[in-house]
Amino acid sequence: MFNKPVFDANASNTSDFGDLPEWDLTDLYPAQDSDALNKDMEWLETACSEFATDYEGKLEGLSAAEMLEAVHKYEKIDTIAGRIMSYAGLRYYQMTTDADRAKFMADAQDKITAYTTPLVFWSLEFNRLDDAHFAGLMGDADLARYKPIFERMRAMKPYQLSDELEKFLHDQSTVGSAAWNRLFDETIAGLTFQMDGEEKNIEGTLDYLTDSDRSKRQAAAEELARVFGDNVKTFARIHNTLAKEKEIEDRWRGMETPQTGRHLANHVEPEVVEALRNAVVAAYPRLSHRYYALKAKWLGLERMQVWDRNAPLPLEDTAVVPWADAEKTVMEAYAAFDPRMADIARPFFTDGWIDAGVKQGKAPGAFAHPTVTTVHPYVMLNYLGKPRDVMTLAHELGHGVHQVLAAEQGELLSSTPLTLAETASVFGEMLTFRKLLDGATTQEERKVLLAGKVEDMINTVVRQIAFYDFECKLHAARGQGELTPDDINALWMSVQAESLGDVFDFMPGYETFWSYIPHFVHSPFYVYAYAFGDGLVNALYAVYEESGEEFKDKYFDMLKAGGSKHHKDLLAPFGLDASDPAFWNKGLSMIESMIEELEAMEG
Repeated sequence: MFNKPVFDANASNTSDFGDLPEWDLTDLYPAQDSDALNKDMEWLETACSEFATDYEGKLEGLSAAEMLEAVHKYEKIDTIAGRIMSYAGLRYYQMTTDADRAKFMADAQDKITAYTTPLVFWSLEFNRLDDAHFAGLMGDADLARYKPIFERMRAMKPYQLSDELEKFLHDQSTVGSAAWNRLFDETIAGLTFQMDGEEKNIEGTLDYLTDSDRSKRQAAAEELARVFGDNVKTFARIHNTLAKEKEIEDRWRGMETPQTGRHLANHVEPEVVEALRNAVVAAYPRLSHRYYALKAKWLGLERMQVWDRNAPLPLEDTAVVPWADAEKTVMEAYAAFDPRMADIARPFFTDGWIDAGVKQGKAPGAFAHPTVTTVHPYVMLNYLGKPRDVMTLAHELGHGVHQVLAAEQGELLSSTPLTLAETASVFGEMLTFRKLLDGATTQEERKVLLAGKVEDMINTVVRQIAFYDFECKLHAARGQGELTPDDINALWMSVQAESLGDVFDFMPGYETFWSYIPHFVHSPFYVYAYAFGDGLVNALYAVYEESGEEFKDKYFDMLKAGGSKHHKDLLAPFGLDASDPAFWNKGLSMIESMIEELEAMEG
């Protein structure tokens, strides 16, 4: 979802891909100094102050109708604040090295944090309502619509601090985690690498790891290791500080584990995540170990190096995919599933909702940002014309479609918990992959497509669970004291061989590759959501193949639900239950069956 991108002015000539779209942010605000933005900022300051005056210390005495009015006011405040920060953030990610954009975002964040500090009482005081009173309020049908939000708030009841401390933490956040996040973003965007006699940024350098020329892959891996090594002390300081800050806050709140906050935010039970994690780790030998042994054979290698992990197959077509072809492929796949999906996706291409080109200073990766429900999402890519970039487009566009549909729920209920937030994106990838597979005319073409999909699934499931294990180890170790770069390097390597398999050798310097993964910094323990989403979609796709047309309306209803239902309720219409340990093996068996087909092609 929020994989952040980076673009390189020298990476590729965008004319190779055709005209790449850029964002038109005027749907949010005409400019950073526009009257509309200034008026919204002024309104926000007043509205927050008035909300606190009207309701602080008075929630217990509100009728259901009065409580509903308060919720609507709170929702409008949330919408305006989100609109301002979406505009500031998206402008910043277009060019993180621009001091003016960085200052504008930081100043906006400071103001909004200050304005919204008086609202901290809202969830704290609501959670102090006794259960009988809460149940009585939920007797009002209009107010009960917001029950999922209230229940998520009340799940934090055992962990909330005093009102004064909560306000302090809210105020202090701009110079705490938010500041360290910014340092990470700006450090990553500012890194330079020497490749082919040219200066590249991180995205342009990582792209070499999928080059058909093995010497270029090796050179890129070694150059990445050199630059990461030169900066590892900064990255270690960022991780040490953020992990310690989290440990302190978790301890004060009485959180049972470092993962507890993420599970609560995701509205998912720890045992469900544990069942997923255990199923994937148990499947390492059947999935990644087995596939990479096969890939080594295809590449004619006895041993694989880390720079071979994402190498193209010898018979893979390395021609650049023009942007127009990528758009056509994905849109046709979406339309073939259901024309409604293509209709929702179309404005992304026609109305400036995608920023695709590689540019100096642009954030790395790809993401879909929902902005606010009164506007529309924006998709960021770093499009380099690779087949994988087409799948990334399908993935992020799936997020965008999901966010458009969920917007019908309104600002407070639209946000889907991370465990289900990857559903539409991974499903969009699957639709695109199946379309390409059905169109394959030779066994070689089918083999390349299957291998590419298996690699993507291994990256989504195996690699992300290995990342999750690394984070678990990192936070546990930081609880015992400061971690040196070597300490963090050792934790990283402890999960790499286990997940990738015996066929790999690990070059000197690979131990620092934890340093550029943004999720560890921006969203601790986010990564299991990718594996959750992939397993869920594999199971959903199997239901689709069995049930056909009747599946589609159920699928759209699930996306429209946003955050208004628990995963059990969303999956029940499909006959699925993520709390059943056997559920995860269904998804993993789909990957295994593709590997079996690839093995069978070897004769």
